[in-house]
Amino acid sequence: MADPMRIRAQAAGDKATVRVLMSHEMESGQRKDAAGKTVPAWFIQEVTATLNGKPVLSAEWGPGVSKNPFLQFVVKGAKAGDKVAVTWKDNKGDTRTDEATVS
Repeated sequence: MADPMRIRAQAAGDKATVRVLMSHEMESGQRKDAAGKTVPAWFIQEVTATLNGKPVLSAEWGPGVSKNPFLQFVVKGAKAGDKVAVTWKDNKGDTRTDEATVS
């Protein structure tokens, strides 16, 4: 299982800025190892975020996203104490969900 995501959600007025640092190798499938063999593709394909269980973000990613990707977005209507959950799924079927409280 992948390392936990680092999620920070800070409220300002009626909005919250959410910052997410995901731990993932993100191999494109085009790089070669020391023996000259192609390293198989392994990357995050889907990212979703919810605020108190309600979907607020959906994204489809590909092999061009960097290792350990960073994502930032703003959610309207969020306030301190709300729960933000972020989920990713990669092309090998692995998935990870982590949650943070808006401060």
